[in-house]
Amino acid sequence: MNPADDDTTVRAAGCVLWRPAPSTASPGLTASPGSTASPGLELCLVHRPKYDDWSHPKGKLKPGEAPLAGALREVAEETGYAAEPGAELPTVRYLANGRPKEVRYWAAAAGPGAFAPSDEVDRILWLSPEAARTRLTQPRDRTLVDALLATRVPGAFGET
Repeated sequence: MNPADDDTTVRAAGCVLWRPAPSTASPGLTASPGSTASPGLELCLVHRPKYDDWSHPKGKLKPGEAPLAGALREVAEETGYAAEPGAELPTVRYLANGRPKEVRYWAAAAGPGAFAPSDEVDRILWLSPEAARTRLTQPRDRTLVDALLATRVPGAFGET
């Protein structure tokens, strides 16, 4: 039986939120004139004090809520940023408190916004994909970084 057909499955959605990195130069250094180096990208990770973990922004769906709408709502609630959705990424399935949980993810470009700490999320970090892989608490979340990079995000690494 597909977990999506099981009414005990906790349904959630989220995004791997990204933005163009300000610069790949070392702090305090400037790029040389005429440099064609791509700025790369940064991923947003959220810290949840309840679990003391680092993850991608995500959360449970409200009854009747479409997964993509829930993912964008959760990004806004947890990070303070609007998000422009891109490609759907792999769905992650695991047990949470003894119940099956299914989280659908999308790649999403960060739009305007500003972070404000809350009881649910007290910090965010914008990290390179490599640093994000290291900081993520759950190995299952690291595979989403690779999935995002495989989508060839427009504007990332010189893509248009």
